[in-house]
Amino acid sequence: MVRTLNDLNIKTRRPIVIVNWTNEEGTRFAPPMMASGVFAGMHTQDWAYGRTDADGKKFGDEIQRIGWVGDEKVGARKMHAFFELHIEQGPILEAENKDIGVVTHGQGLNWLQVTLTGRESHTGSTPMPMRLNAGLGMARITELVHTIAMKNQPEAVGAVGHCEVYPNSRNIIPGKCVFTIDFRSPSFDTQESMEKELREGAENIAKELKLELEIEKAGHFDPVTFDETCVAAVRNAAERLGYSHINLISGAGHDACWINKVAPAAMVMCPCVDGLSHNEAEDISKDWASAGANVLFQAVLETAEIIS
Repeated sequence: MVRTLNDLNIKTRRPIVIVNWTNEEGTRFAPPMMASGVFAGMHTQDWAYGRTDADGKKFGDEIQRIGWVGDEKVGARKMHAFFELHIEQGPILEAENKDIGVVTHGQGLNWLQVTLTGRESHTGSTPMPMRLNAGLGMARITELVHTIAMKNQPEAVGAVGHCEVYPNSRNIIPGKCVFTIDFRSPSFDTQESMEKELREGAENIAKELKLELEIEKAGHFDPVTFDETCVAAVRNAAERLGYSHINLISGAGHDACWINKVAPAAMVMCPCVDGLSHNEAEDISKDWASAGANVLFQAVLETAEIIS
């Protein structure tokens, strides 16, 4: 986009800046969207620098090691507006044969890390009634997560994605399980009620199986309503260019969700094959990519205002 503007000598009243936010996914260092969260004032910079990975390495030390620590004060660069282009990460656009998703809202996200502690013992020689099986507790809570999400259809979702089993041996009953629950919904009240039901159900399961239970938040953000003017700029661009489009709610968390708290923001989405994302088979056509980039281009120009 910027290359094209420069090639055509197009100038805008407002400068256009490219941003690459660190740690959107939150896979190695939790929580997700960490850098944009610091920019938006959701986390302090020191708190983010102190986050550790599975090996105990600190986020701040690692970005220092690779030379990514800057000298500009966080939040010093003010934004008039923020636009983000992304694949849908779901199957709706492809299934409905639409070129563009105009993202009006973002689902809220609630990550809960659960630790169940029982007792390691030999699988073959420990009688069934005498077991303190943390793995069984994890299985029942996983089923509970699915049941809660299904009760809150059509928009709520939930799953257990990350889990660690100790000692992870084929002939030892698990003495400890650590796993993360991912609940999402565009409704704040639904998010709250799903967590409440999960906590109550997990406590009952742990009590029945005589397991110790600990639940802590590993990541959270409330549902997002994107800026009407920015959303309209995306929709106007799609219509001017003749692309088919529908309104979408983003099922995944994005940096735009945090930035929306400190500057008007919106998102452009384009289809991806079979809705696959976070998968080696993730794919997108050149036509889809072109449509998304063109809509982004026009929405940004409308907002930045051409002066020559």
